[in-house]
Amino acid sequence: MVMEIDSPKNVHRKQCNYEISDEQYKIQKETYKGQQYSHIYFARLHLMRTILHSLVSNWKPHLPVSTVLGLEEGKECVIVGTVYKHMKLKPTILDEYSKERSAIPLVKPHNFMHPDDHLVLEDESGRVKLSGDVLLPSVYVTGIVLALHGKETSVGDFLVLDILEADLPPQIERPLISSEDKYVIFVSGLSIGSSISNPLQFQLLVDHITGHLGDEKEQGIAAQIVHVVICGNSVEIPRGILNGQHLSAKDQTKLTEPLKELDIQLNQVYLWTSCRDPVTQPIFPCLSRCLFPGSSAYNTFRSCTNPHCFELDNLRFLGTSGQNVDNLEKYSEAKDKLEFMERTLRWRHLAPTAPNTLGCYPFTDRDPFLIESCPHVYFIGNQDKFDTRLIKGAEGQMVRLIAIPRFCETGIAVMLNLRNLECHTLSFGTEFS
Repeated sequence: MVMEIDSPKNVHRKQCNYEISDEQYKIQKETYKGQQYSHIYFARLHLMRTILHSLVSNWKPHLPVSTVLGLEEGKECVIVGTVYKHMKLKPTILDEYSKERSAIPLVKPHNFMHPDDHLVLEDESGRVKLSGDVLLPSVYVTGIVLALHGKETSVGDFLVLDILEADLPPQIERPLISSEDKYVIFVSGLSIGSSISNPLQFQLLVDHITGHLGDEKEQGIAAQIVHVVICGNSVEIPRGILNGQHLSAKDQTKLTEPLKELDIQLNQVYLWTSCRDPVTQPIFPCLSRCLFPGSSAYNTFRSCTNPHCFELDNLRFLGTSGQNVDNLEKYSEAKDKLEFMERTLRWRHLAPTAPNTLGCYPFTDRDPFLIESCPHVYFIGNQDKFDTRLIKGAEGQMVRLIAIPRFCETGIAVMLNLRNLECHTLSFGTEFS
């Protein structure tokens, strides 16, 4: 959601062009009729195969493109399909049922990787097991669409010799660099209502944004803040309340108080849901306006989806509250969260593990997570620590990656300058010596 910041009289806040681009993530005319998720995979394969076929002609022009069913032993070719990852430790519904009745977890909850994991590629004609040292199971997850150069072996595997990913999508031209500083504030994991939430810490953040904190110089910096982005986990509902049963008056108070407190504090913010906000799916839903009667009274109020896409001064922003990357960390490995983020961009898919291990709506005619336009800023919320990196694409694309820490644990928000895409942290402490 977006709201106007109430500023002191001596602070004249800068303005910028703003546009939301969340249409592809919204559930509009779709009707649930008990459909499964195969439609999403078909839509994903159809679009990504078109993209990869257009790249194959420059990548391996001398090789034919084959289907899985058309493979011939020993004959080199290129195949395009969806990756499926067989994982020995991948949880099943029976495992989840057993965990509830076991004092000892069946597997480590943070990662389900195993040395015996292997990959399969499938298209409409069939599937084939992948082999070779080029394609590492630790890097890839179920749901990615790849083009593979290789040949069928005598045992029926496909020996992978080379890999083609879609890489970064086209990017709108970045506007001319302005001489003016304009800032966007990112914050996540407020967790209002939890035992570790610090109201004073959050109030310091609000006072900084609104220009009520510090001297004239700091108020001048506050006047350069044009947007604030709150990246999920904004409230924490006590476990056991939302169990499908009728709520008592006491439980209703526990449920509404964190939302009321957040409604009071919100000023010019985007807010979209995350796994600990009061919604049923970890991806997609907008929070209802009725949950924020005070904030929604402003005509600048916006209820946004997760993921969320918007433009400020012709700079394209794309972000989530972190579930897509957190889920990748459970089923693959990387040196840090930014590497996971970079992979999703180069795969041109924001959440490749949805719907396999990450919940989403069963769309029938499209896959909303496909990334068709490369953002200038890509951010995720609710991480253990702040991290950032600037990556480049083969066609000159430049993307600022930002991992935003949980505010309730770190007291850290992130400040991005639209002029040069540089960012730094804002730390709010409340300890007294």
